[in-house]
Amino acid sequence: MALFVLQRTVPLPLDEAWRRLTEWPRHGDVVPLTRVTTAPAPPTRRGTVVVARTGVGPLAFDDRMEVTVWRPPADDGPGLCRLEKRGRVVRGWAEIEVLPGPGGRTRVLWREELHVRFLPGVLDPLLGAAGRAVFGRAVNRLLRKA
Repeated sequence: MALFVLQRTVPLPLDEAWRRLTEWPRHGDVVPLTRVTTAPAPPTRRGTVVVARTGVGPLAFDDRMEVTVWRPPADDGPGLCRLEKRGRVVRGWAEIEVLPGPGGRTRVLWREELHVRFLPGVLDPLLGAAGRAVFGRAVNRLLRKA
């Protein structure tokens, strides 16, 4: 499994950074060739299933995730969302955390552990580097656009 961590500090209030990062369909707007759906309909809560369909035609696959922890920020305190990846191709987990940062800014931590079925473990460093690049770009875009 490949583990990677992204950290960002942004000039946004906690609740706005949280909203931008957990508005699931927007992830499809910033990750190439991806469409994101949720069930049941919003608002997100523990048990919500998020499906990211990535690819084109017969080369597409679903990254099925279930929200297992849903603690939005409250009273200027941190927020945490954990998704368990339960797809046939992609397994692992992802955590999105927003914390109070310096000067009224928000510190964002995105932690993810990925395992891609049929991909040998020797390629985990490459998978981690690709994950950091793709998700790093996605996090930057999500945080920049309202």
